[in-house]
Amino acid sequence: MPRKVNYGVDCDDGDYDDYDDDYDAEDDVEAAEPIHETAKYNDKVRLWRCAICNYDNDESMTACDICEVIRNPVPGSIKRVGGGAKLFNSRYPNVTASITEIVKSSDKSSASMPKGKQGQQISDGSSASISKGRPGVDEGNQKKNGIVGTQSSDETSDSTSSTPKGKDKSVDYSSSSTNRGESLGLTGNLNEMSLSDKSGKSYKASAKRHKSSAQYQPDKWMLPSKSENALTQLNLAIVGHVDSGKSTLSGRLLHLLGRITQKEMLKYEREAKLQGKGSFAYAWALDESPEERERGITMTVAVAYFDSKKYHVVVIDSPGHKDFVPNMISGSTQADAAILVIDASIGGFEAGMDNKGQTREHARLIRSFGVDQIIVAVNKMDAVEYSKDRFDLIRTQLGTFLHSCGFKDSLVSWIPLSAVENQNLVAAPSDIRLSSWYCGPYLLDAIDSLQPPTRDFSKPLLMPICDVLISSSQGQVSACGKLEAGALRSGVKVLVMPSGDVGTVRSLERDSKACDVARAGDNVTVSLLGIDGSNVMTGGVLCHPDFPVAVARHFELKVLVLDLEIPLVIGSQLEFHGHHAKEAARVVKIISVLDSKTGKVTKKAPRRLTSKQSAVIEVLLDGPVCMEEFTNCRALGRVFLRTSGKTIALGIITGIIEDQG
Repeated sequence: MPRKVNYGVDCDDGDYDDYDDDYDAEDDVEAAEPIHETAKYNDKVRLWRCAICNYDNDESMTACDICEVIRNPVPGSIKRVGGGAKLFNSRYPNVTASITEIVKSSDKSSASMPKGKQGQQISDGSSASISKGRPGVDEGNQKKNGIVGTQSSDETSDSTSSTPKGKDKSVDYSSSSTNRGESLGLTGNLNEMSLSDKSGKSYKASAKRHKSSAQYQPDKWMLPSKSENALTQLNLAIVGHVDSGKSTLSGRLLHLLGRITQKEMLKYEREAKLQGKGSFAYAWALDESPEERERGITMTVAVAYFDSKKYHVVVIDSPGHKDFVPNMISGSTQADAAILVIDASIGGFEAGMDNKGQTREHARLIRSFGVDQIIVAVNKMDAVEYSKDRFDLIRTQLGTFLHSCGFKDSLVSWIPLSAVENQNLVAAPSDIRLSSWYCGPYLLDAIDSLQPPTRDFSKPLLMPICDVLISSSQGQVSACGKLEAGALRSGVKVLVMPSGDVGTVRSLERDSKACDVARAGDNVTVSLLGIDGSNVMTGGVLCHPDFPVAVARHFELKVLVLDLEIPLVIGSQLEFHGHHAKEAARVVKIISVLDSKTGKVTKKAPRRLTSKQSAVIEVLLDGPVCMEEFTNCRALGRVFLRTSGKTIALGIITGIIEDQG
């Protein structure tokens, strides 16, 4: 059955009064002493807490005195670095970051390294360090970019004895800035950008990691076997204007394919009729909350599954109302392909295409998510007597707009259908009014004609967290999301960002069923051991302990400005969206305006940006988020800027910037 996903955003009502206009106040917060977690240790006896029963055992014991579970990690094998980075104390006061100590390094070698090798080199000297003034972090670590600073096990062991109690070393969450002076060719398509230096600046930086991702060698179990006959997973987003029939279409499709039983369907029909909404029965299969049923609209993202001849399809039913676009963004960023549902009724199509309609906004967003294959489902054809003229009009007008968004005509399929009358969904149309002129594929056939997505099986683990499930009775925490890269199985170690905690995978669920291995492209629920539930959050990321994702709050973006009522200027307040993360932000610098076709700089340091312009800007967020440069990771490098309930710009991250005071 469908599973509702709460992405932590109920609605976007355009009220931004809760944003903090006093950005200088952060300096006062950072000046405070960092809060360290010392509850696990008393003054005389050092204890370790069992991850299963939470009993505090003596440090000398290798197994729990209560449940006899062997201590993991065994003392001396892995060290944890306590203490939160100063940047996080204001936002995560109770979080103590801890990272697996794997890479062999030393303070001496870092100190003796030439300064130019310790961090980034910037000719204009305009950068600053987020880690400046951070207590407990040595000078070399303060200059590291885009990584979590760690020590080797031996070094930590040596330094622990000389470190006062409660003064554990902090984790370095500083960031990198690259390609700041470079211009990316933006041709109305944010997914086909090329790097080319147009500014003439000498600007060097490198996002340092414990190891380069190119050095990563996956284990054999992480790669799919050629003998496996499992269907390829396809994450399919259902998007479109409000009341276009998205949930009804999804519900009808699930019922026809046996995912909703006849008994369940009769129950939905009976409940819908009792509220005088008999036509909503199929939609209620996905819109399960009382508020959604009362208002007759989808408010949160629903997830369901079905199998076709070629794919195991994960249906992501997104809300169409303008107030819930943030939920649509968070859910549909997982999509490999999309169905854009259009209301063919007179006035319905036009409402979705005007400036306040969501057809245009959803199409732009879907393309900016990296989706290049789209099925246009022209629904409610029964309302216009299956008119070919109406279908051709919609195809002509919408086709021109989709082309301007960057969709190739060859990758757009057009399917006329009626979800209510079950026409052209899983079989050819039976109504003569449609079959007399339409001879193309039906909807399920069009889904099977989509090209299979490429997966990054051989790259380090990366899973943005879209939802967090906490069991108060069992004390378990689970993270839900789509694996963008790598693989998971029970027993492996994972790094939870931005908290920096290292935990162990206890179990995996895919499609609400237990599974042994999950690989890139899979939507899974990951049950974690050894992790405090308060440190796992929507918008965070599960990653490989050796390859932590960058955490920062100051970014350089290359953006395509959409329709603006008020020009974008320095100081403009925005909502910053990236994968499942959302944070208040403001524009702190407008670097240049670019030619939308060539990507060349046409004007430096403009005072404002207007509609349809391409530009390079800098934004500063209220709090840190897990993001990456687009060239390093596309899934974590795409951003969406919104204000007053509208998406005003689409972009990519071209630099992660350090702030120095």
